[in-house]
Parts: sequence; C-alpha cells; structure tokens
Amino acid sequence: MKIIFHQSYYNSKYANDPAAAPGRLESIMDYISTKPDSYDIMTPDPATKEDILRAHTQTHYDEIKGSPRLYEIASLAAGGAILSAQEAYKGNPSFAVIRPPGHHASADACWGFCFFNNMSVSLLKLFSEKKINSAFILDFDLHYGDGNVNILACRKDGFQVDIHNPKGNNPSDYIDKVEGYMKKLQNIDIFGASAGFDEGINDWGGLLNAENYYTLGELMKQYSRKLCQGRRFAIFEGGYYHPDLGKHVDAFCNGFRD
Repeated sequence: MKIIFHQSYYNSKYANDPAAAPGRLESIMDYISTKPDSYDIMTPDPATKEDILRAHTQTHYDEIKGSPRLYEIASLAAGGAILSAQEAYKGNPSFAVIRPPGHHASADACWGFCFFNNMSVSLLKLFSEKKINSAFILDFDLHYGDGNVNILACRKDGFQVDIHNPKGNNPSDYIDKVEGYMKKLQNIDIFGASAGFDEGINDWGGLLNAENYYTLGELMKQYSRKLCQGRRFAIFEGGYYHPDLGKHVDAFCNGFRD
C-alpha cells in the first residue's frame, strides 16, 4: 500500500496548535517503519498555485502565502493529497500522512488547524483533468468537515461530491451508520477519506478502537470495489493522542489495503 509522506511534515514550527505538535507524525511513521513489507513510501511535490486556486480564492491564497513557513508546508500537504488521489486513480490504495490537515478550510477562510483544503485540492485536480466526475468522501474525523462541504457540495461545474460525516452513540452504531450510508451510494468515480483519528477511544472523542478503524478501512475497500474499481485514498486530518495514532492508522490501512 502507498504511504504519501515528506520529511518536511515533521516541521512543527509552522503553527502553535495540536495538529502541529512535535511527535504527532513521528508516532505514525515510526509504527509504519516497522512494517517495510506492508508499505511503499512515496514523496510528494508541493501543490501549484493553479492547483490551490481551484479550491480557494486569490485572497485566501495570498494570505497563506504571506507566511512563507506556513505556505511551504501547507502547499506540500496539498501536494501530498494530490499524489494520494493520483495513485488511487491508478488503482493503488494510498494514505497521505500529511499536515496541516484541511477539512476545516473553506474557499476564503479557515480554522481548526487547517489552511488549504487538501481533499478539495486533490479531487478538483482529478476533475480538471477529466479523470473523474463524481466522488464520495467519508469524513470520519470527530469534527464536522465544514470546509469539505463548503467547497465540494452543491457545485455548479458538474462535479458531484457526496460527503458523509458519521456520528454514533457507540462503536457498533457508528459502523452501522457508515455502512448504511455506503449501501445507498451510486455513480461514484473515486472514494476519499478525510481520516481523522480524534474519535479514538483515548482521544477527544473517546469512541473508536483499532478494530473499529480496521472496519472503516475494510468498508472503504469493499464499497469502492463495488462502485469504482477500488479507487480509494485517505488523507490524514485530526488525531491528537500520540500513543494510539500509529496503531490506529495501521489498523485502518490493514482494512483499506488490497
């Protein structure tokens, strides 16, 4: 399985927030490094201005670019999302271990530790290249991905995006709602996951364990195979309890991989 990662993502000096905290990505990559036969690591290039402006206004782009350190890592995160989506389109399941996260970034504003909307940049890149006309996003971050919805829902250019932000009273209910939603999907060209792990049992949400994340990955695999020849990718969003991040990402990937 493809893992999209760049050493520059380890930079924790671009912001002072939980997503930028030292050790957060190390907890994932250290775990992944123990399984070299399971993962193939690919290094992305930054997203171009043209890529970013498909999702964001010139004003927002200029504001982020006004901070060189922030722009460097935010454009690289968007580039990681693009590479992940491109690999998925070629039939290679992929997970982008990137930061900053992106699902709270709208066209002209951002919050929640996000700056550019990585998911939107990646999907709009494929759409601009006439590779896809539709997509499904499972946003299983603890927090509602308002940026994904604001940019990708109800578009006027013909790109159809279905977004599900699941909630549940317990793990079984949560998983049942995800599968129930997927069963109703039709005419999808690619699956993407805004993969936040802050719903984890020891994290802010206090709900899901490694087995549950495995099941989410497996459902993505099952229904992407049914609907779009298995084209699927995931982008790292939230997740702040460092001791669990590695095993939860690995569990998701174990279900997600071919």
